[in-house]
Amino acid sequence: MTLLRITPPAPVQLALERLTSAGYSAYIVGGCVRDALRGEIPHDWDCTTSARPEQAAACFPDYHVIETGLKHGTITVVIDRMPIEITTYRIDGSYADHRRPDSVTFTDRLEDDLARRDFTVNAMAYHLARGLIDCWHGADDLKAGRISCVGDPAARFEEDGLRILRAMRFASVLGFAIAPATADAVHEKKELLHHISAERIQTELTKLLCGRDAERVLTEFSDVLFTVLPELAPMLGFDQHNPHHDYDVWIHTLKTVSAVPPEPVLRWAALLHDSGKPHIFTQDERGGHFYRHAEVSVQIAQKVLKALKTDRKTYDRVLLLTEMHDMVWNGTEKQMKRTVRRIGADAVRELLLLHRGDVSAQAEIHRAERTAEADRLIGMLDELVSAAVPMTLRDLAVTGGDLLRIGFPQGREIGRCLNALLDRVTDGSLPNESDALLKAAKEIRKEHENGAF
Repeated sequence: MTLLRITPPAPVQLALERLTSAGYSAYIVGGCVRDALRGEIPHDWDCTTSARPEQAAACFPDYHVIETGLKHGTITVVIDRMPIEITTYRIDGSYADHRRPDSVTFTDRLEDDLARRDFTVNAMAYHLARGLIDCWHGADDLKAGRISCVGDPAARFEEDGLRILRAMRFASVLGFAIAPATADAVHEKKELLHHISAERIQTELTKLLCGRDAERVLTEFSDVLFTVLPELAPMLGFDQHNPHHDYDVWIHTLKTVSAVPPEPVLRWAALLHDSGKPHIFTQDERGGHFYRHAEVSVQIAQKVLKALKTDRKTYDRVLLLTEMHDMVWNGTEKQMKRTVRRIGADAVRELLLLHRGDVSAQAEIHRAERTAEADRLIGMLDELVSAAVPMTLRDLAVTGGDLLRIGFPQGREIGRCLNALLDRVTDGSLPNESDALLKAAKEIRKEHENGAF
């Protein structure tokens, strides 16, 4: 590959210059070098230096310095609101917990520091004057689209089991292959993931799921995923025996994952939406059936998401989408409006995107027709939202306060009346205009007083 000249942002250049002017060597290192060489803008800029942590901190008396991890040689300097992580060259000791080194030894050699890193594409350093330092041929792996461990893959994974998922995540996000020796070690050492915290597993899996090649990676390394999510293993190879499906449950699931937008909620919902199918399968002369599988899928999703300590907002939305993913759409605006009223426009849009991904992974004979209908429904929703068509209580031209002002008592009667008004507006029998709504509200109240409401 043609190596690009890397020009870090001004705060990073200042940090490097401060360190070098004080007599220390300093480089940008790791992911920022990898991304910059790929022509992308790095999200974070990390530096490595021969300076010990206290020496590095002394180079920035006029900037805020955070003692990020002095034990491991890391400080963070904030320059012009940009946090820059600076770590001393180090050699890691043993990893008793398969996650973090028990001790580190500072060294004066950059080569020693690069040798402790996980993958070759993350083991490159760059000097503003000397250019690229690439002891492990990471640039070659970048050119080849390959994830390779630095040194012995099994040893790298024994040190830190999370690197197993990181290899899969990089392969998915970057669209890279995992080198054969590294892939073999991923399979061989998968049980090390039992030593990793749920939060870190969830973070890596979410990034993996949202990668461009999630389907390919999870197909090749399904055994690794099932090590941390055993609840999903029954889907593998489960024949649906159904004319509406060309694929087994697991392949259908992965194709649904790849067919929805790369957003965490949608990708998790796609992964979990049919997880209940193997548990409720029945078969008769018409083929296989999965009646009420969404209910079982919700139960499995609850277990998985809780075990991974997923945040509440994501947890609730994934469960909602899993529960409703199999609803039958009749194609009418009335159903669309009522569904928006029930769960909100944003949730309905996600539900329709999941539905589109789901039908695109079903039998080819129906695929084009059902995908086109899903697209039409998404377009219908977008048009209703763009036109500000009232579909929820907050869309009404009157509020509970307005009803109080015309004599309604506080309490449930206001809520019942607002919902009745929205029913009429949604059905098109009442315009969403303040005067018309207030007039109708008075009539509704009279019906209530007469026992008809």
